[in-house]
Amino acid sequence: MKLDILAFAAHPDDVELSCAGTLVKHIQMGQKVGIVDLTRGELGTRGSAEIRDLEAAVSSKVLGVHYRHNLRMRDGFFEKNEASLLAIIQQIRLCQPKVVLANAIADRHIDHGRAADLVADACFLSGLQKINTSWEGQSQVSWRPTSLFHYIQDRYLKPDFVVDITATYEIKIASIKAFSSQFYSADSQEPVTPISTADFLNFLEARSREMGRHIQATYGEGFTVSRAIGINDLTSLS
Repeated sequence: MKLDILAFAAHPDDVELSCAGTLVKHIQMGQKVGIVDLTRGELGTRGSAEIRDLEAAVSSKVLGVHYRHNLRMRDGFFEKNEASLLAIIQQIRLCQPKVVLANAIADRHIDHGRAADLVADACFLSGLQKINTSWEGQSQVSWRPTSLFHYIQDRYLKPDFVVDITATYEIKIASIKAFSSQFYSADSQEPVTPISTADFLNFLEARSREMGRHIQATYGEGFTVSRAIGINDLTSLS
């Protein structure tokens, strides 16, 4: 399997909340896109791991992604160690993406920054030939993505670049609503959380509009980079 973009997430719904519009935009451009969730989100106040599994499957169909896999690391307690790094390296080598997207480098949830650091290190290590991995009994070749970008999540971070998602914003929202156990429902009897209120959906729209304003678009998604982006043609920038 070879993908153009592989998005990693600490929890199911991280990608949907933060970069789903960007993924759909590239799928509509004919590119192949996948998602790897590190955990099942089992520590979430609402719902359960089994419900999140089903919701992630529904969201994947809404987005039209070509691949989705869950590494089943421990929500809240996964660590940067050899086992977790090798699990991510396997996925990078399996999918051979040109671009990797990862969690925000710092955020309200402690898993987000940890996942960002973990994926960044795995992207580097995946390119080392002397690290041996296999998938379904087949040895894997080394592979290092060309680019690693971090999406912006709950806390505001100044974006290094913004993707115009005006045309795919409604699909993004539909993918978020696929996680119905987590977000606002007037009929829900689950405990109220910071992301389950009706106002949280307003925040998501406001954040998308805020990012879009940076580039004179209605809606946008922002990203940060860990190294400078190479440009060949200044006139191609919007």
